[in-house]
Amino acid sequence: MAVMLQDSDEFYRIQKLPPYVFAVINEMRAKARAAQLDVIDLGMGNPDGATPRPIVNKLVEASRNPRNHRYSQSRGIPRLREEITRRYKTNYGVDLDPEKEAIVTIGAKDALAHLLFATVGPDDAVVSPNPAYPIHQYGVIMAEGHACMLPMPDAGTFLERLQDLYRTSSRKPKMLLISFPHNPTTTCVDLDFFREIVALARHHGTMVVHDFAYADLCFDGYRAPSILQVEGAKEIAVEIFSMSKSYNMAGWRVGFCLGNRKMIAALARIKSYLDYGVFQPIQIASIIALRECEEETRKICAMYQKRRDVLITGLRRAGWPVEPPRGSMFVWAPLPERFREMGSLEFSKLLLEKALVAVSPGIGFGPLGEGHVRFALVENDHRIRQATRSIAQFLKQ
Repeated sequence: MAVMLQDSDEFYRIQKLPPYVFAVINEMRAKARAAQLDVIDLGMGNPDGATPRPIVNKLVEASRNPRNHRYSQSRGIPRLREEITRRYKTNYGVDLDPEKEAIVTIGAKDALAHLLFATVGPDDAVVSPNPAYPIHQYGVIMAEGHACMLPMPDAGTFLERLQDLYRTSSRKPKMLLISFPHNPTTTCVDLDFFREIVALARHHGTMVVHDFAYADLCFDGYRAPSILQVEGAKEIAVEIFSMSKSYNMAGWRVGFCLGNRKMIAALARIKSYLDYGVFQPIQIASIIALRECEEETRKICAMYQKRRDVLITGLRRAGWPVEPPRGSMFVWAPLPERFREMGSLEFSKLLLEKALVAVSPGIGFGPLGEGHVRFALVENDHRIRQATRSIAQFLKQ
């Protein structure tokens, strides 16, 4: 007699993952658009710009060569690893060995998830700020680790709480998982912050993973440092860099993990069992991006800064005072005072219903994200102005 899977049956890892909070807003947005309503989507951080033309042209050229249709290398082709290490030397003064200290990944999420699987064991404590990008918390849980979330109203408070944790906890962190400029809070740090992190981690034998997805999206003269600039960082740290935001290559899925040799080797080994790397023409096109398109990266950054200014100006005119971020492609906004008791999910639903503007509720980034919403700067200036006018009308009602 056949035994059927029941709806009530729970798979071991799936039962550890809560329902995706953002799905509620996504479903409402889809229904509104199906009803021919003009929803302005500032929810998901999905870049809307075109990939620079030289990169696309190289992809087309490389795709026509049958030699590039075969399996590639799980670690990434050597010339691409050489090019990312050259960029680090140019931009940050950091020397990296392309053979031992650099690996190509299928985007930043691939790097992070598989690195956690490779290096974290049952109940290993992994510390990260809260609120957080969901994979920073649930990637740890899927890898059987213990996600230890410390509040980060600002970088200094997070550092103080981390120092307290080292002093008082019987379970020392196996890993610190951090990301600056930070998603969703847009918090930015200077090199002295990283010096403190590296000193703590080296003293206690803790690994550090720095997710550097927004490395090049910095405003008002601010320049985000690499943690690898700190002397001794490579003894305990890796950094994850992505092509998605810097080069408008989100759908191409190209990222890198750079730094500590032992952690890179562990990631390389686990990936050798899981994939054959990124489609080789995409890797070849990525070489052109890193080699020839730094000016395009500056233009992309300027575009996000302009959108940030348009959104901040519009929200303030609407009576919603919000501080402008120094980095990332987001604006992290506390709920208007009279809506705070409602909570971020209900407020986001109301904003979508009444103003036809979709945002991400802060609660979706963890319990300490409550009381905020995140705007993604993924619509053009005209649409952002339209959104802030709609929000102003909604707030006046």
